[in-house]
Amino acid sequence: MRYQNTYGKLDTRLYHKQPPTPLNNPRVGHFNTQVAQQLGWTEDSDLMVRWVDIVGGHYVPAEFEPLAMAYAGHQFGQWAGQLGDGRGLLMAQVLDNNDQLQDLHLKGCGLTPYSRMGDGRAVLRSTIREYLCGHALTQLDIPSSNALGFVVSDTPIRRERMEAGAALMRVADSHIRLGHVEWIASFAPDLLGEFTDYMIDTYYPECRDSEKPVLAFLQAVVERTARMIADWQLIGFAHGVMNTDNLSITGSTLDFGPFGFMERFDPAWVNNHSDHTGRYAYQNQPAIGHWNLNVWLPHFMRLTQAGVTRDSLAECLAPYEPTFMQHYQQGLCRKLGLPHQPESLKLAFEWLTLLEDNLLDYTNSFRALLGLIAPNDHPYEQQLLATMIAELDGEPLQVWQDWSARYLAQIENLSNDQVINELQTNNPVYILRNSMAQHAIDAAEQGQFEEVDRLYTLLASPYSVQDIATELDSRPPAPNAPQMPISCSS
Repeated sequence: MRYQNTYGKLDTRLYHKQPPTPLNNPRVGHFNTQVAQQLGWTEDSDLMVRWVDIVGGHYVPAEFEPLAMAYAGHQFGQWAGQLGDGRGLLMAQVLDNNDQLQDLHLKGCGLTPYSRMGDGRAVLRSTIREYLCGHALTQLDIPSSNALGFVVSDTPIRRERMEAGAALMRVADSHIRLGHVEWIASFAPDLLGEFTDYMIDTYYPECRDSEKPVLAFLQAVVERTARMIADWQLIGFAHGVMNTDNLSITGSTLDFGPFGFMERFDPAWVNNHSDHTGRYAYQNQPAIGHWNLNVWLPHFMRLTQAGVTRDSLAECLAPYEPTFMQHYQQGLCRKLGLPHQPESLKLAFEWLTLLEDNLLDYTNSFRALLGLIAPNDHPYEQQLLATMIAELDGEPLQVWQDWSARYLAQIENLSNDQVINELQTNNPVYILRNSMAQHAIDAAEQGQFEEVDRLYTLLASPYSVQDIATELDSRPPAPNAPQMPISCSS
């Protein structure tokens, strides 16, 4: 691999160098061959031969430089002070096959100076959920961390019950969070200029061509964040804990805890059982992204020599809403196979209202439109459509009939092949439903990882109907059943 360990060359106040604490008897959970190929982690290398020992903390290759990052953050809207990598280590930074910098970050590797009251470990269930979710989002073309693989061990971990300790080698284009700047502003303000230069030169080098590189960088972060959250909304993904320490400066999804993919469409859905006020409900994510950036940007006021003023920061934040709205609205029209225009948006929002009023399955309902347009060529989607219509009766059924007639009339003048292609490429057949993940976790806790492997294969091609799928993979919860809330415990 091509190592480029630059973070460890920054001021030592920003991190603590240390090796991982080994797990007891680490064993194979699953290995992501796609990520391995992306990184140049070749089959004949020492890294491949000893990957279980590396992820289990027993072997640190000479080129690795493990360190725990310091950062801070606002959690649930309140200043939380110093946080940091409490159970993770940035093991190495490498250039992948596309010459893009990637972090290798080991999660579940033991205590660090930033562990606070934690034990520095991760349990198997949360490790499997993060592993599968990063893989799922990546295959859905949503910017996200992914993972090279995970191991399970004999190390006992106490949560609500005793569980098996596990570790995950997370791969992301950056692990720098909004909270890094918050930490610097509070504990080492003299580093802000140097650290900002590092962020620009490492992740946004194109901003150096701007007349005011710092302001160009800040606006680029704002716009990337807006597009990422629009992607979440389009696919029905709820992060669950959008604290400032969980948002990356590169606009990539990071830190999966109580996440969830929307099943029956309820915009007010809260998937984090600790979120008692609904702050991080699905429908609030766009506003929370804006809130987080609004908290983050003023820390750069110290960089007056770079042209940063209160007014210029407001100008950096201003593109957030139009960027989000444009990306979301264009994506919503593509999900219906329609051009981005007012008539299409009217139909799209009426469609979302129909889904919400009748708690229809978000993923299945969008995909079922193929069964409306070309039933003979799409028998799977034809069945989804029949199932959806069977849940409608009386006035809701009439609303559907009226809407579908207007929808078909709108696509009459469009290329049928183009509409079908848009529907197929923007509406997945499979998402990671909570029931799917839980089924894989239950099996893995009995030492059986075949279901993890099946879901990995299934989610690698989410836009295609697959023979390995089971009924569980497309079955939503009962209409009146509450969606499963997820614990932060991991």
